[in-house]
Amino acid sequence: MKDRQQEEKKMINPHVMGISLVIIDSFFFSIMTVFVRLSGDVPTMQKTFFRNAIAAVIAIVALARTEEKFYIKKGSLPGLFARSIFGGLGMICNFWAIDHVGLADVNILNKMSPFFAIVASIFILKEVPNVVEVISVIVAFLGAAFIVKPTAGLASLPALVALLGGLGAGIAYTFVRRLGQSGERAKVIVAFFSVFTSLLCLPFVIFDYHPMRLKQWLLLLAAGAAAAGGQFAITGAYKYAPAKEISVFDYSQVLFASLWGILFFSELPDIWSFVGYFIVIGTAIWKWYYTVHKKSVIM
Repeated sequence: MKDRQQEEKKMINPHVMGISLVIIDSFFFSIMTVFVRLSGDVPTMQKTFFRNAIAAVIAIVALARTEEKFYIKKGSLPGLFARSIFGGLGMICNFWAIDHVGLADVNILNKMSPFFAIVASIFILKEVPNVVEVISVIVAFLGAAFIVKPTAGLASLPALVALLGGLGAGIAYTFVRRLGQSGERAKVIVAFFSVFTSLLCLPFVIFDYHPMRLKQWLLLLAAGAAAAGGQFAITGAYKYAPAKEISVFDYSQVLFASLWGILFFSELPDIWSFVGYFIVIGTAIWKWYYTVHKKSVIM
């Protein structure tokens, strides 16, 4: 039985798995954004708390069903704390910016996280990207800019906070990969982060709680469930492949977000958005082809 499982693992292409999980992660987080936006006038820290508390419950239940339960691998705690601190602060910055800057501006600034992940990987993981990998991320970013069309509102303090949100996410993803490389389980990483961020926000919720309607409760419940799915996916993605090779596919979240804008908010894309779709999808396909071709040549 063990031999069969080992053979199945060998048959899995780590880059295909990494790319697939990044796209799944983008889908879940784009849906989460819809639920957060629909929840309305709830304070930022309260939204962040419930988004993470619900994800924490899901992650803890999933962890309790495993054979090793809540065991944390020796040497993982520093990485878990680093991932949680940077990821938690990045999320708070992003949620706060949504209440102070246009969603389009926040979106494009948050999509700077692949840049930060690549840069952080150089120092934390010693993974140096090549020219093609850097160019692919830059081109995808430009395509995303065509879709969200950032405005002059970028030149503001709230926009800087949104950019810091992307920085936090990028560094957090780098620590996720390092934890995965060391053998830490994805469920442990997700549960630790969700619990840590919930505790970080809890004092603010206690002293500044705003009563919510049933609809808002349900929307934040759905946001937390979607966030849990996204966290499991992104944790697995950076375990299978380095940020420099798969981070470009994170821009698929912009495509999903545009689709939800049409379906839920009647936000019809213009010609520039379609130009952006072409650039983002084209870059992702080209990057995938380059990665597969490069690996086949080496083999």
